[in-house]
Amino acid sequence: MIAGRGFSSSYSRRIANHQAIVTGAWKMNARFFYLLLTRLFSYHAKAVLAVASAFLAAPVFAEATFEPAQPIPLYSYFSTGDVNATVTAPTTLPSPSFVLMGGGPDVDPAFRWLIQRAGIGPGTGGRFVVIRATGTEAYNPYIFYSDETLSTSSTIADLWVGGASLGLTSVETLVIPSVKAANNKAVNAILARANVVFIAGGDQSHYIRFWKGTALEQTLLALMKRNVPVGGTSAGLAVLGQFDYSALYKSATSEDSMLDPYYKDITFDPNPLSLQGGFIAPPALASMIFDSHFDSRDRMGRFIAFLSRIVAPTATPGGTFGCIGGVLPASSSGNATARGIGIGVETALLVQGNGNGKPVTARRVTNASTTTESAVYFVRPSVPPSVCRPKTPLTVSTVEVRKLADSNRVFNITDWTGVPLYKYMDVTSGMLFPADWY
Repeated sequence: MIAGRGFSSSYSRRIANHQAIVTGAWKMNARFFYLLLTRLFSYHAKAVLAVASAFLAAPVFAEATFEPAQPIPLYSYFSTGDVNATVTAPTTLPSPSFVLMGGGPDVDPAFRWLIQRAGIGPGTGGRFVVIRATGTEAYNPYIFYSDETLSTSSTIADLWVGGASLGLTSVETLVIPSVKAANNKAVNAILARANVVFIAGGDQSHYIRFWKGTALEQTLLALMKRNVPVGGTSAGLAVLGQFDYSALYKSATSEDSMLDPYYKDITFDPNPLSLQGGFIAPPALASMIFDSHFDSRDRMGRFIAFLSRIVAPTATPGGTFGCIGGVLPASSSGNATARGIGIGVETALLVQGNGNGKPVTARRVTNASTTTESAVYFVRPSVPPSVCRPKTPLTVSTVEVRKLADSNRVFNITDWTGVPLYKYMDVTSGMLFPADWY
């Protein structure tokens, strides 16, 4: 549930890079050292550093001092660049664009693609707005600048997006931690000016609880109607489907989900499931549910349970199949069927419309220096579950899995074609076969 510019993004490749940087941190100027620590650990580490600094700086026998409690702000707003610059980038675009990111280290080229899809280029200006319910402005310098010296050079270093060199004039972050904040006029005015929107990682239950049914949701819908590019990572990815795993309680495991597909930690938006879809529910991503950190957290089993729950009951001469409360058919053809995409860490799927009457397509990207496979899994039940009821192990067979692990192939999301079948998966009495699905 947590990823991207946050405390839990401690993945070996980038941590190794950062450890090398920290070793020589005494050589850095104070501004960059602050930036580095903020990007590494987000608000969790900043709190720890603040406490540690205060402890080390205080006299051993300092007298206690008391200050009045400060009011908690309704929302937080941070900006990098010139928010008042004139922007001539288009406000309406011909087709939609989405970045579906799987959590962990952020995928630098995916952010550049969002900027380019927004029609932003040198001289046009453009506003990139990050929204989240917790956290800091850690995305701002990462997206805006080109390297650790905070330059806007056209030569962009690894771990940086270089948005200013691509035409951005500002990167802005809104921390929106309540329904009241999501209905705030100033918050929505800032968001409404966005040329690109990115939903950070965190806890998707906050997005459902705090943002759904508010003015913020209406602002997002208005932006998507104009085809403003939208991206999300981890929890931000989770809320981009027609159906969302809302994680209102604890994060469901594959084992628990297969042993009981109605387990208490399996919660969805909308609840109950309906064809109207959940929070924002982009039309280009209809019939789909998403999951992140897919292979690193062994999530195939729970994802098949999620997809099974979406499959509607079907009466046949041999009995009733499907899941109580499901709303879509299971099929190996057609696009109005239960479908899902699982995305690995340090992986992004670039989804784009291609004009009226043309299919929605997608391709996978990752960082050049990644050490992970960075795979995307397209999962579709071809037949309804044969056993799917509360407190009973799930049984479903012939679940199609297509795997995309290169950046040269294009997947047709509309027709679910373009990548060959990787393998069929079965869940029998709550057990996944084959177990080595990677």
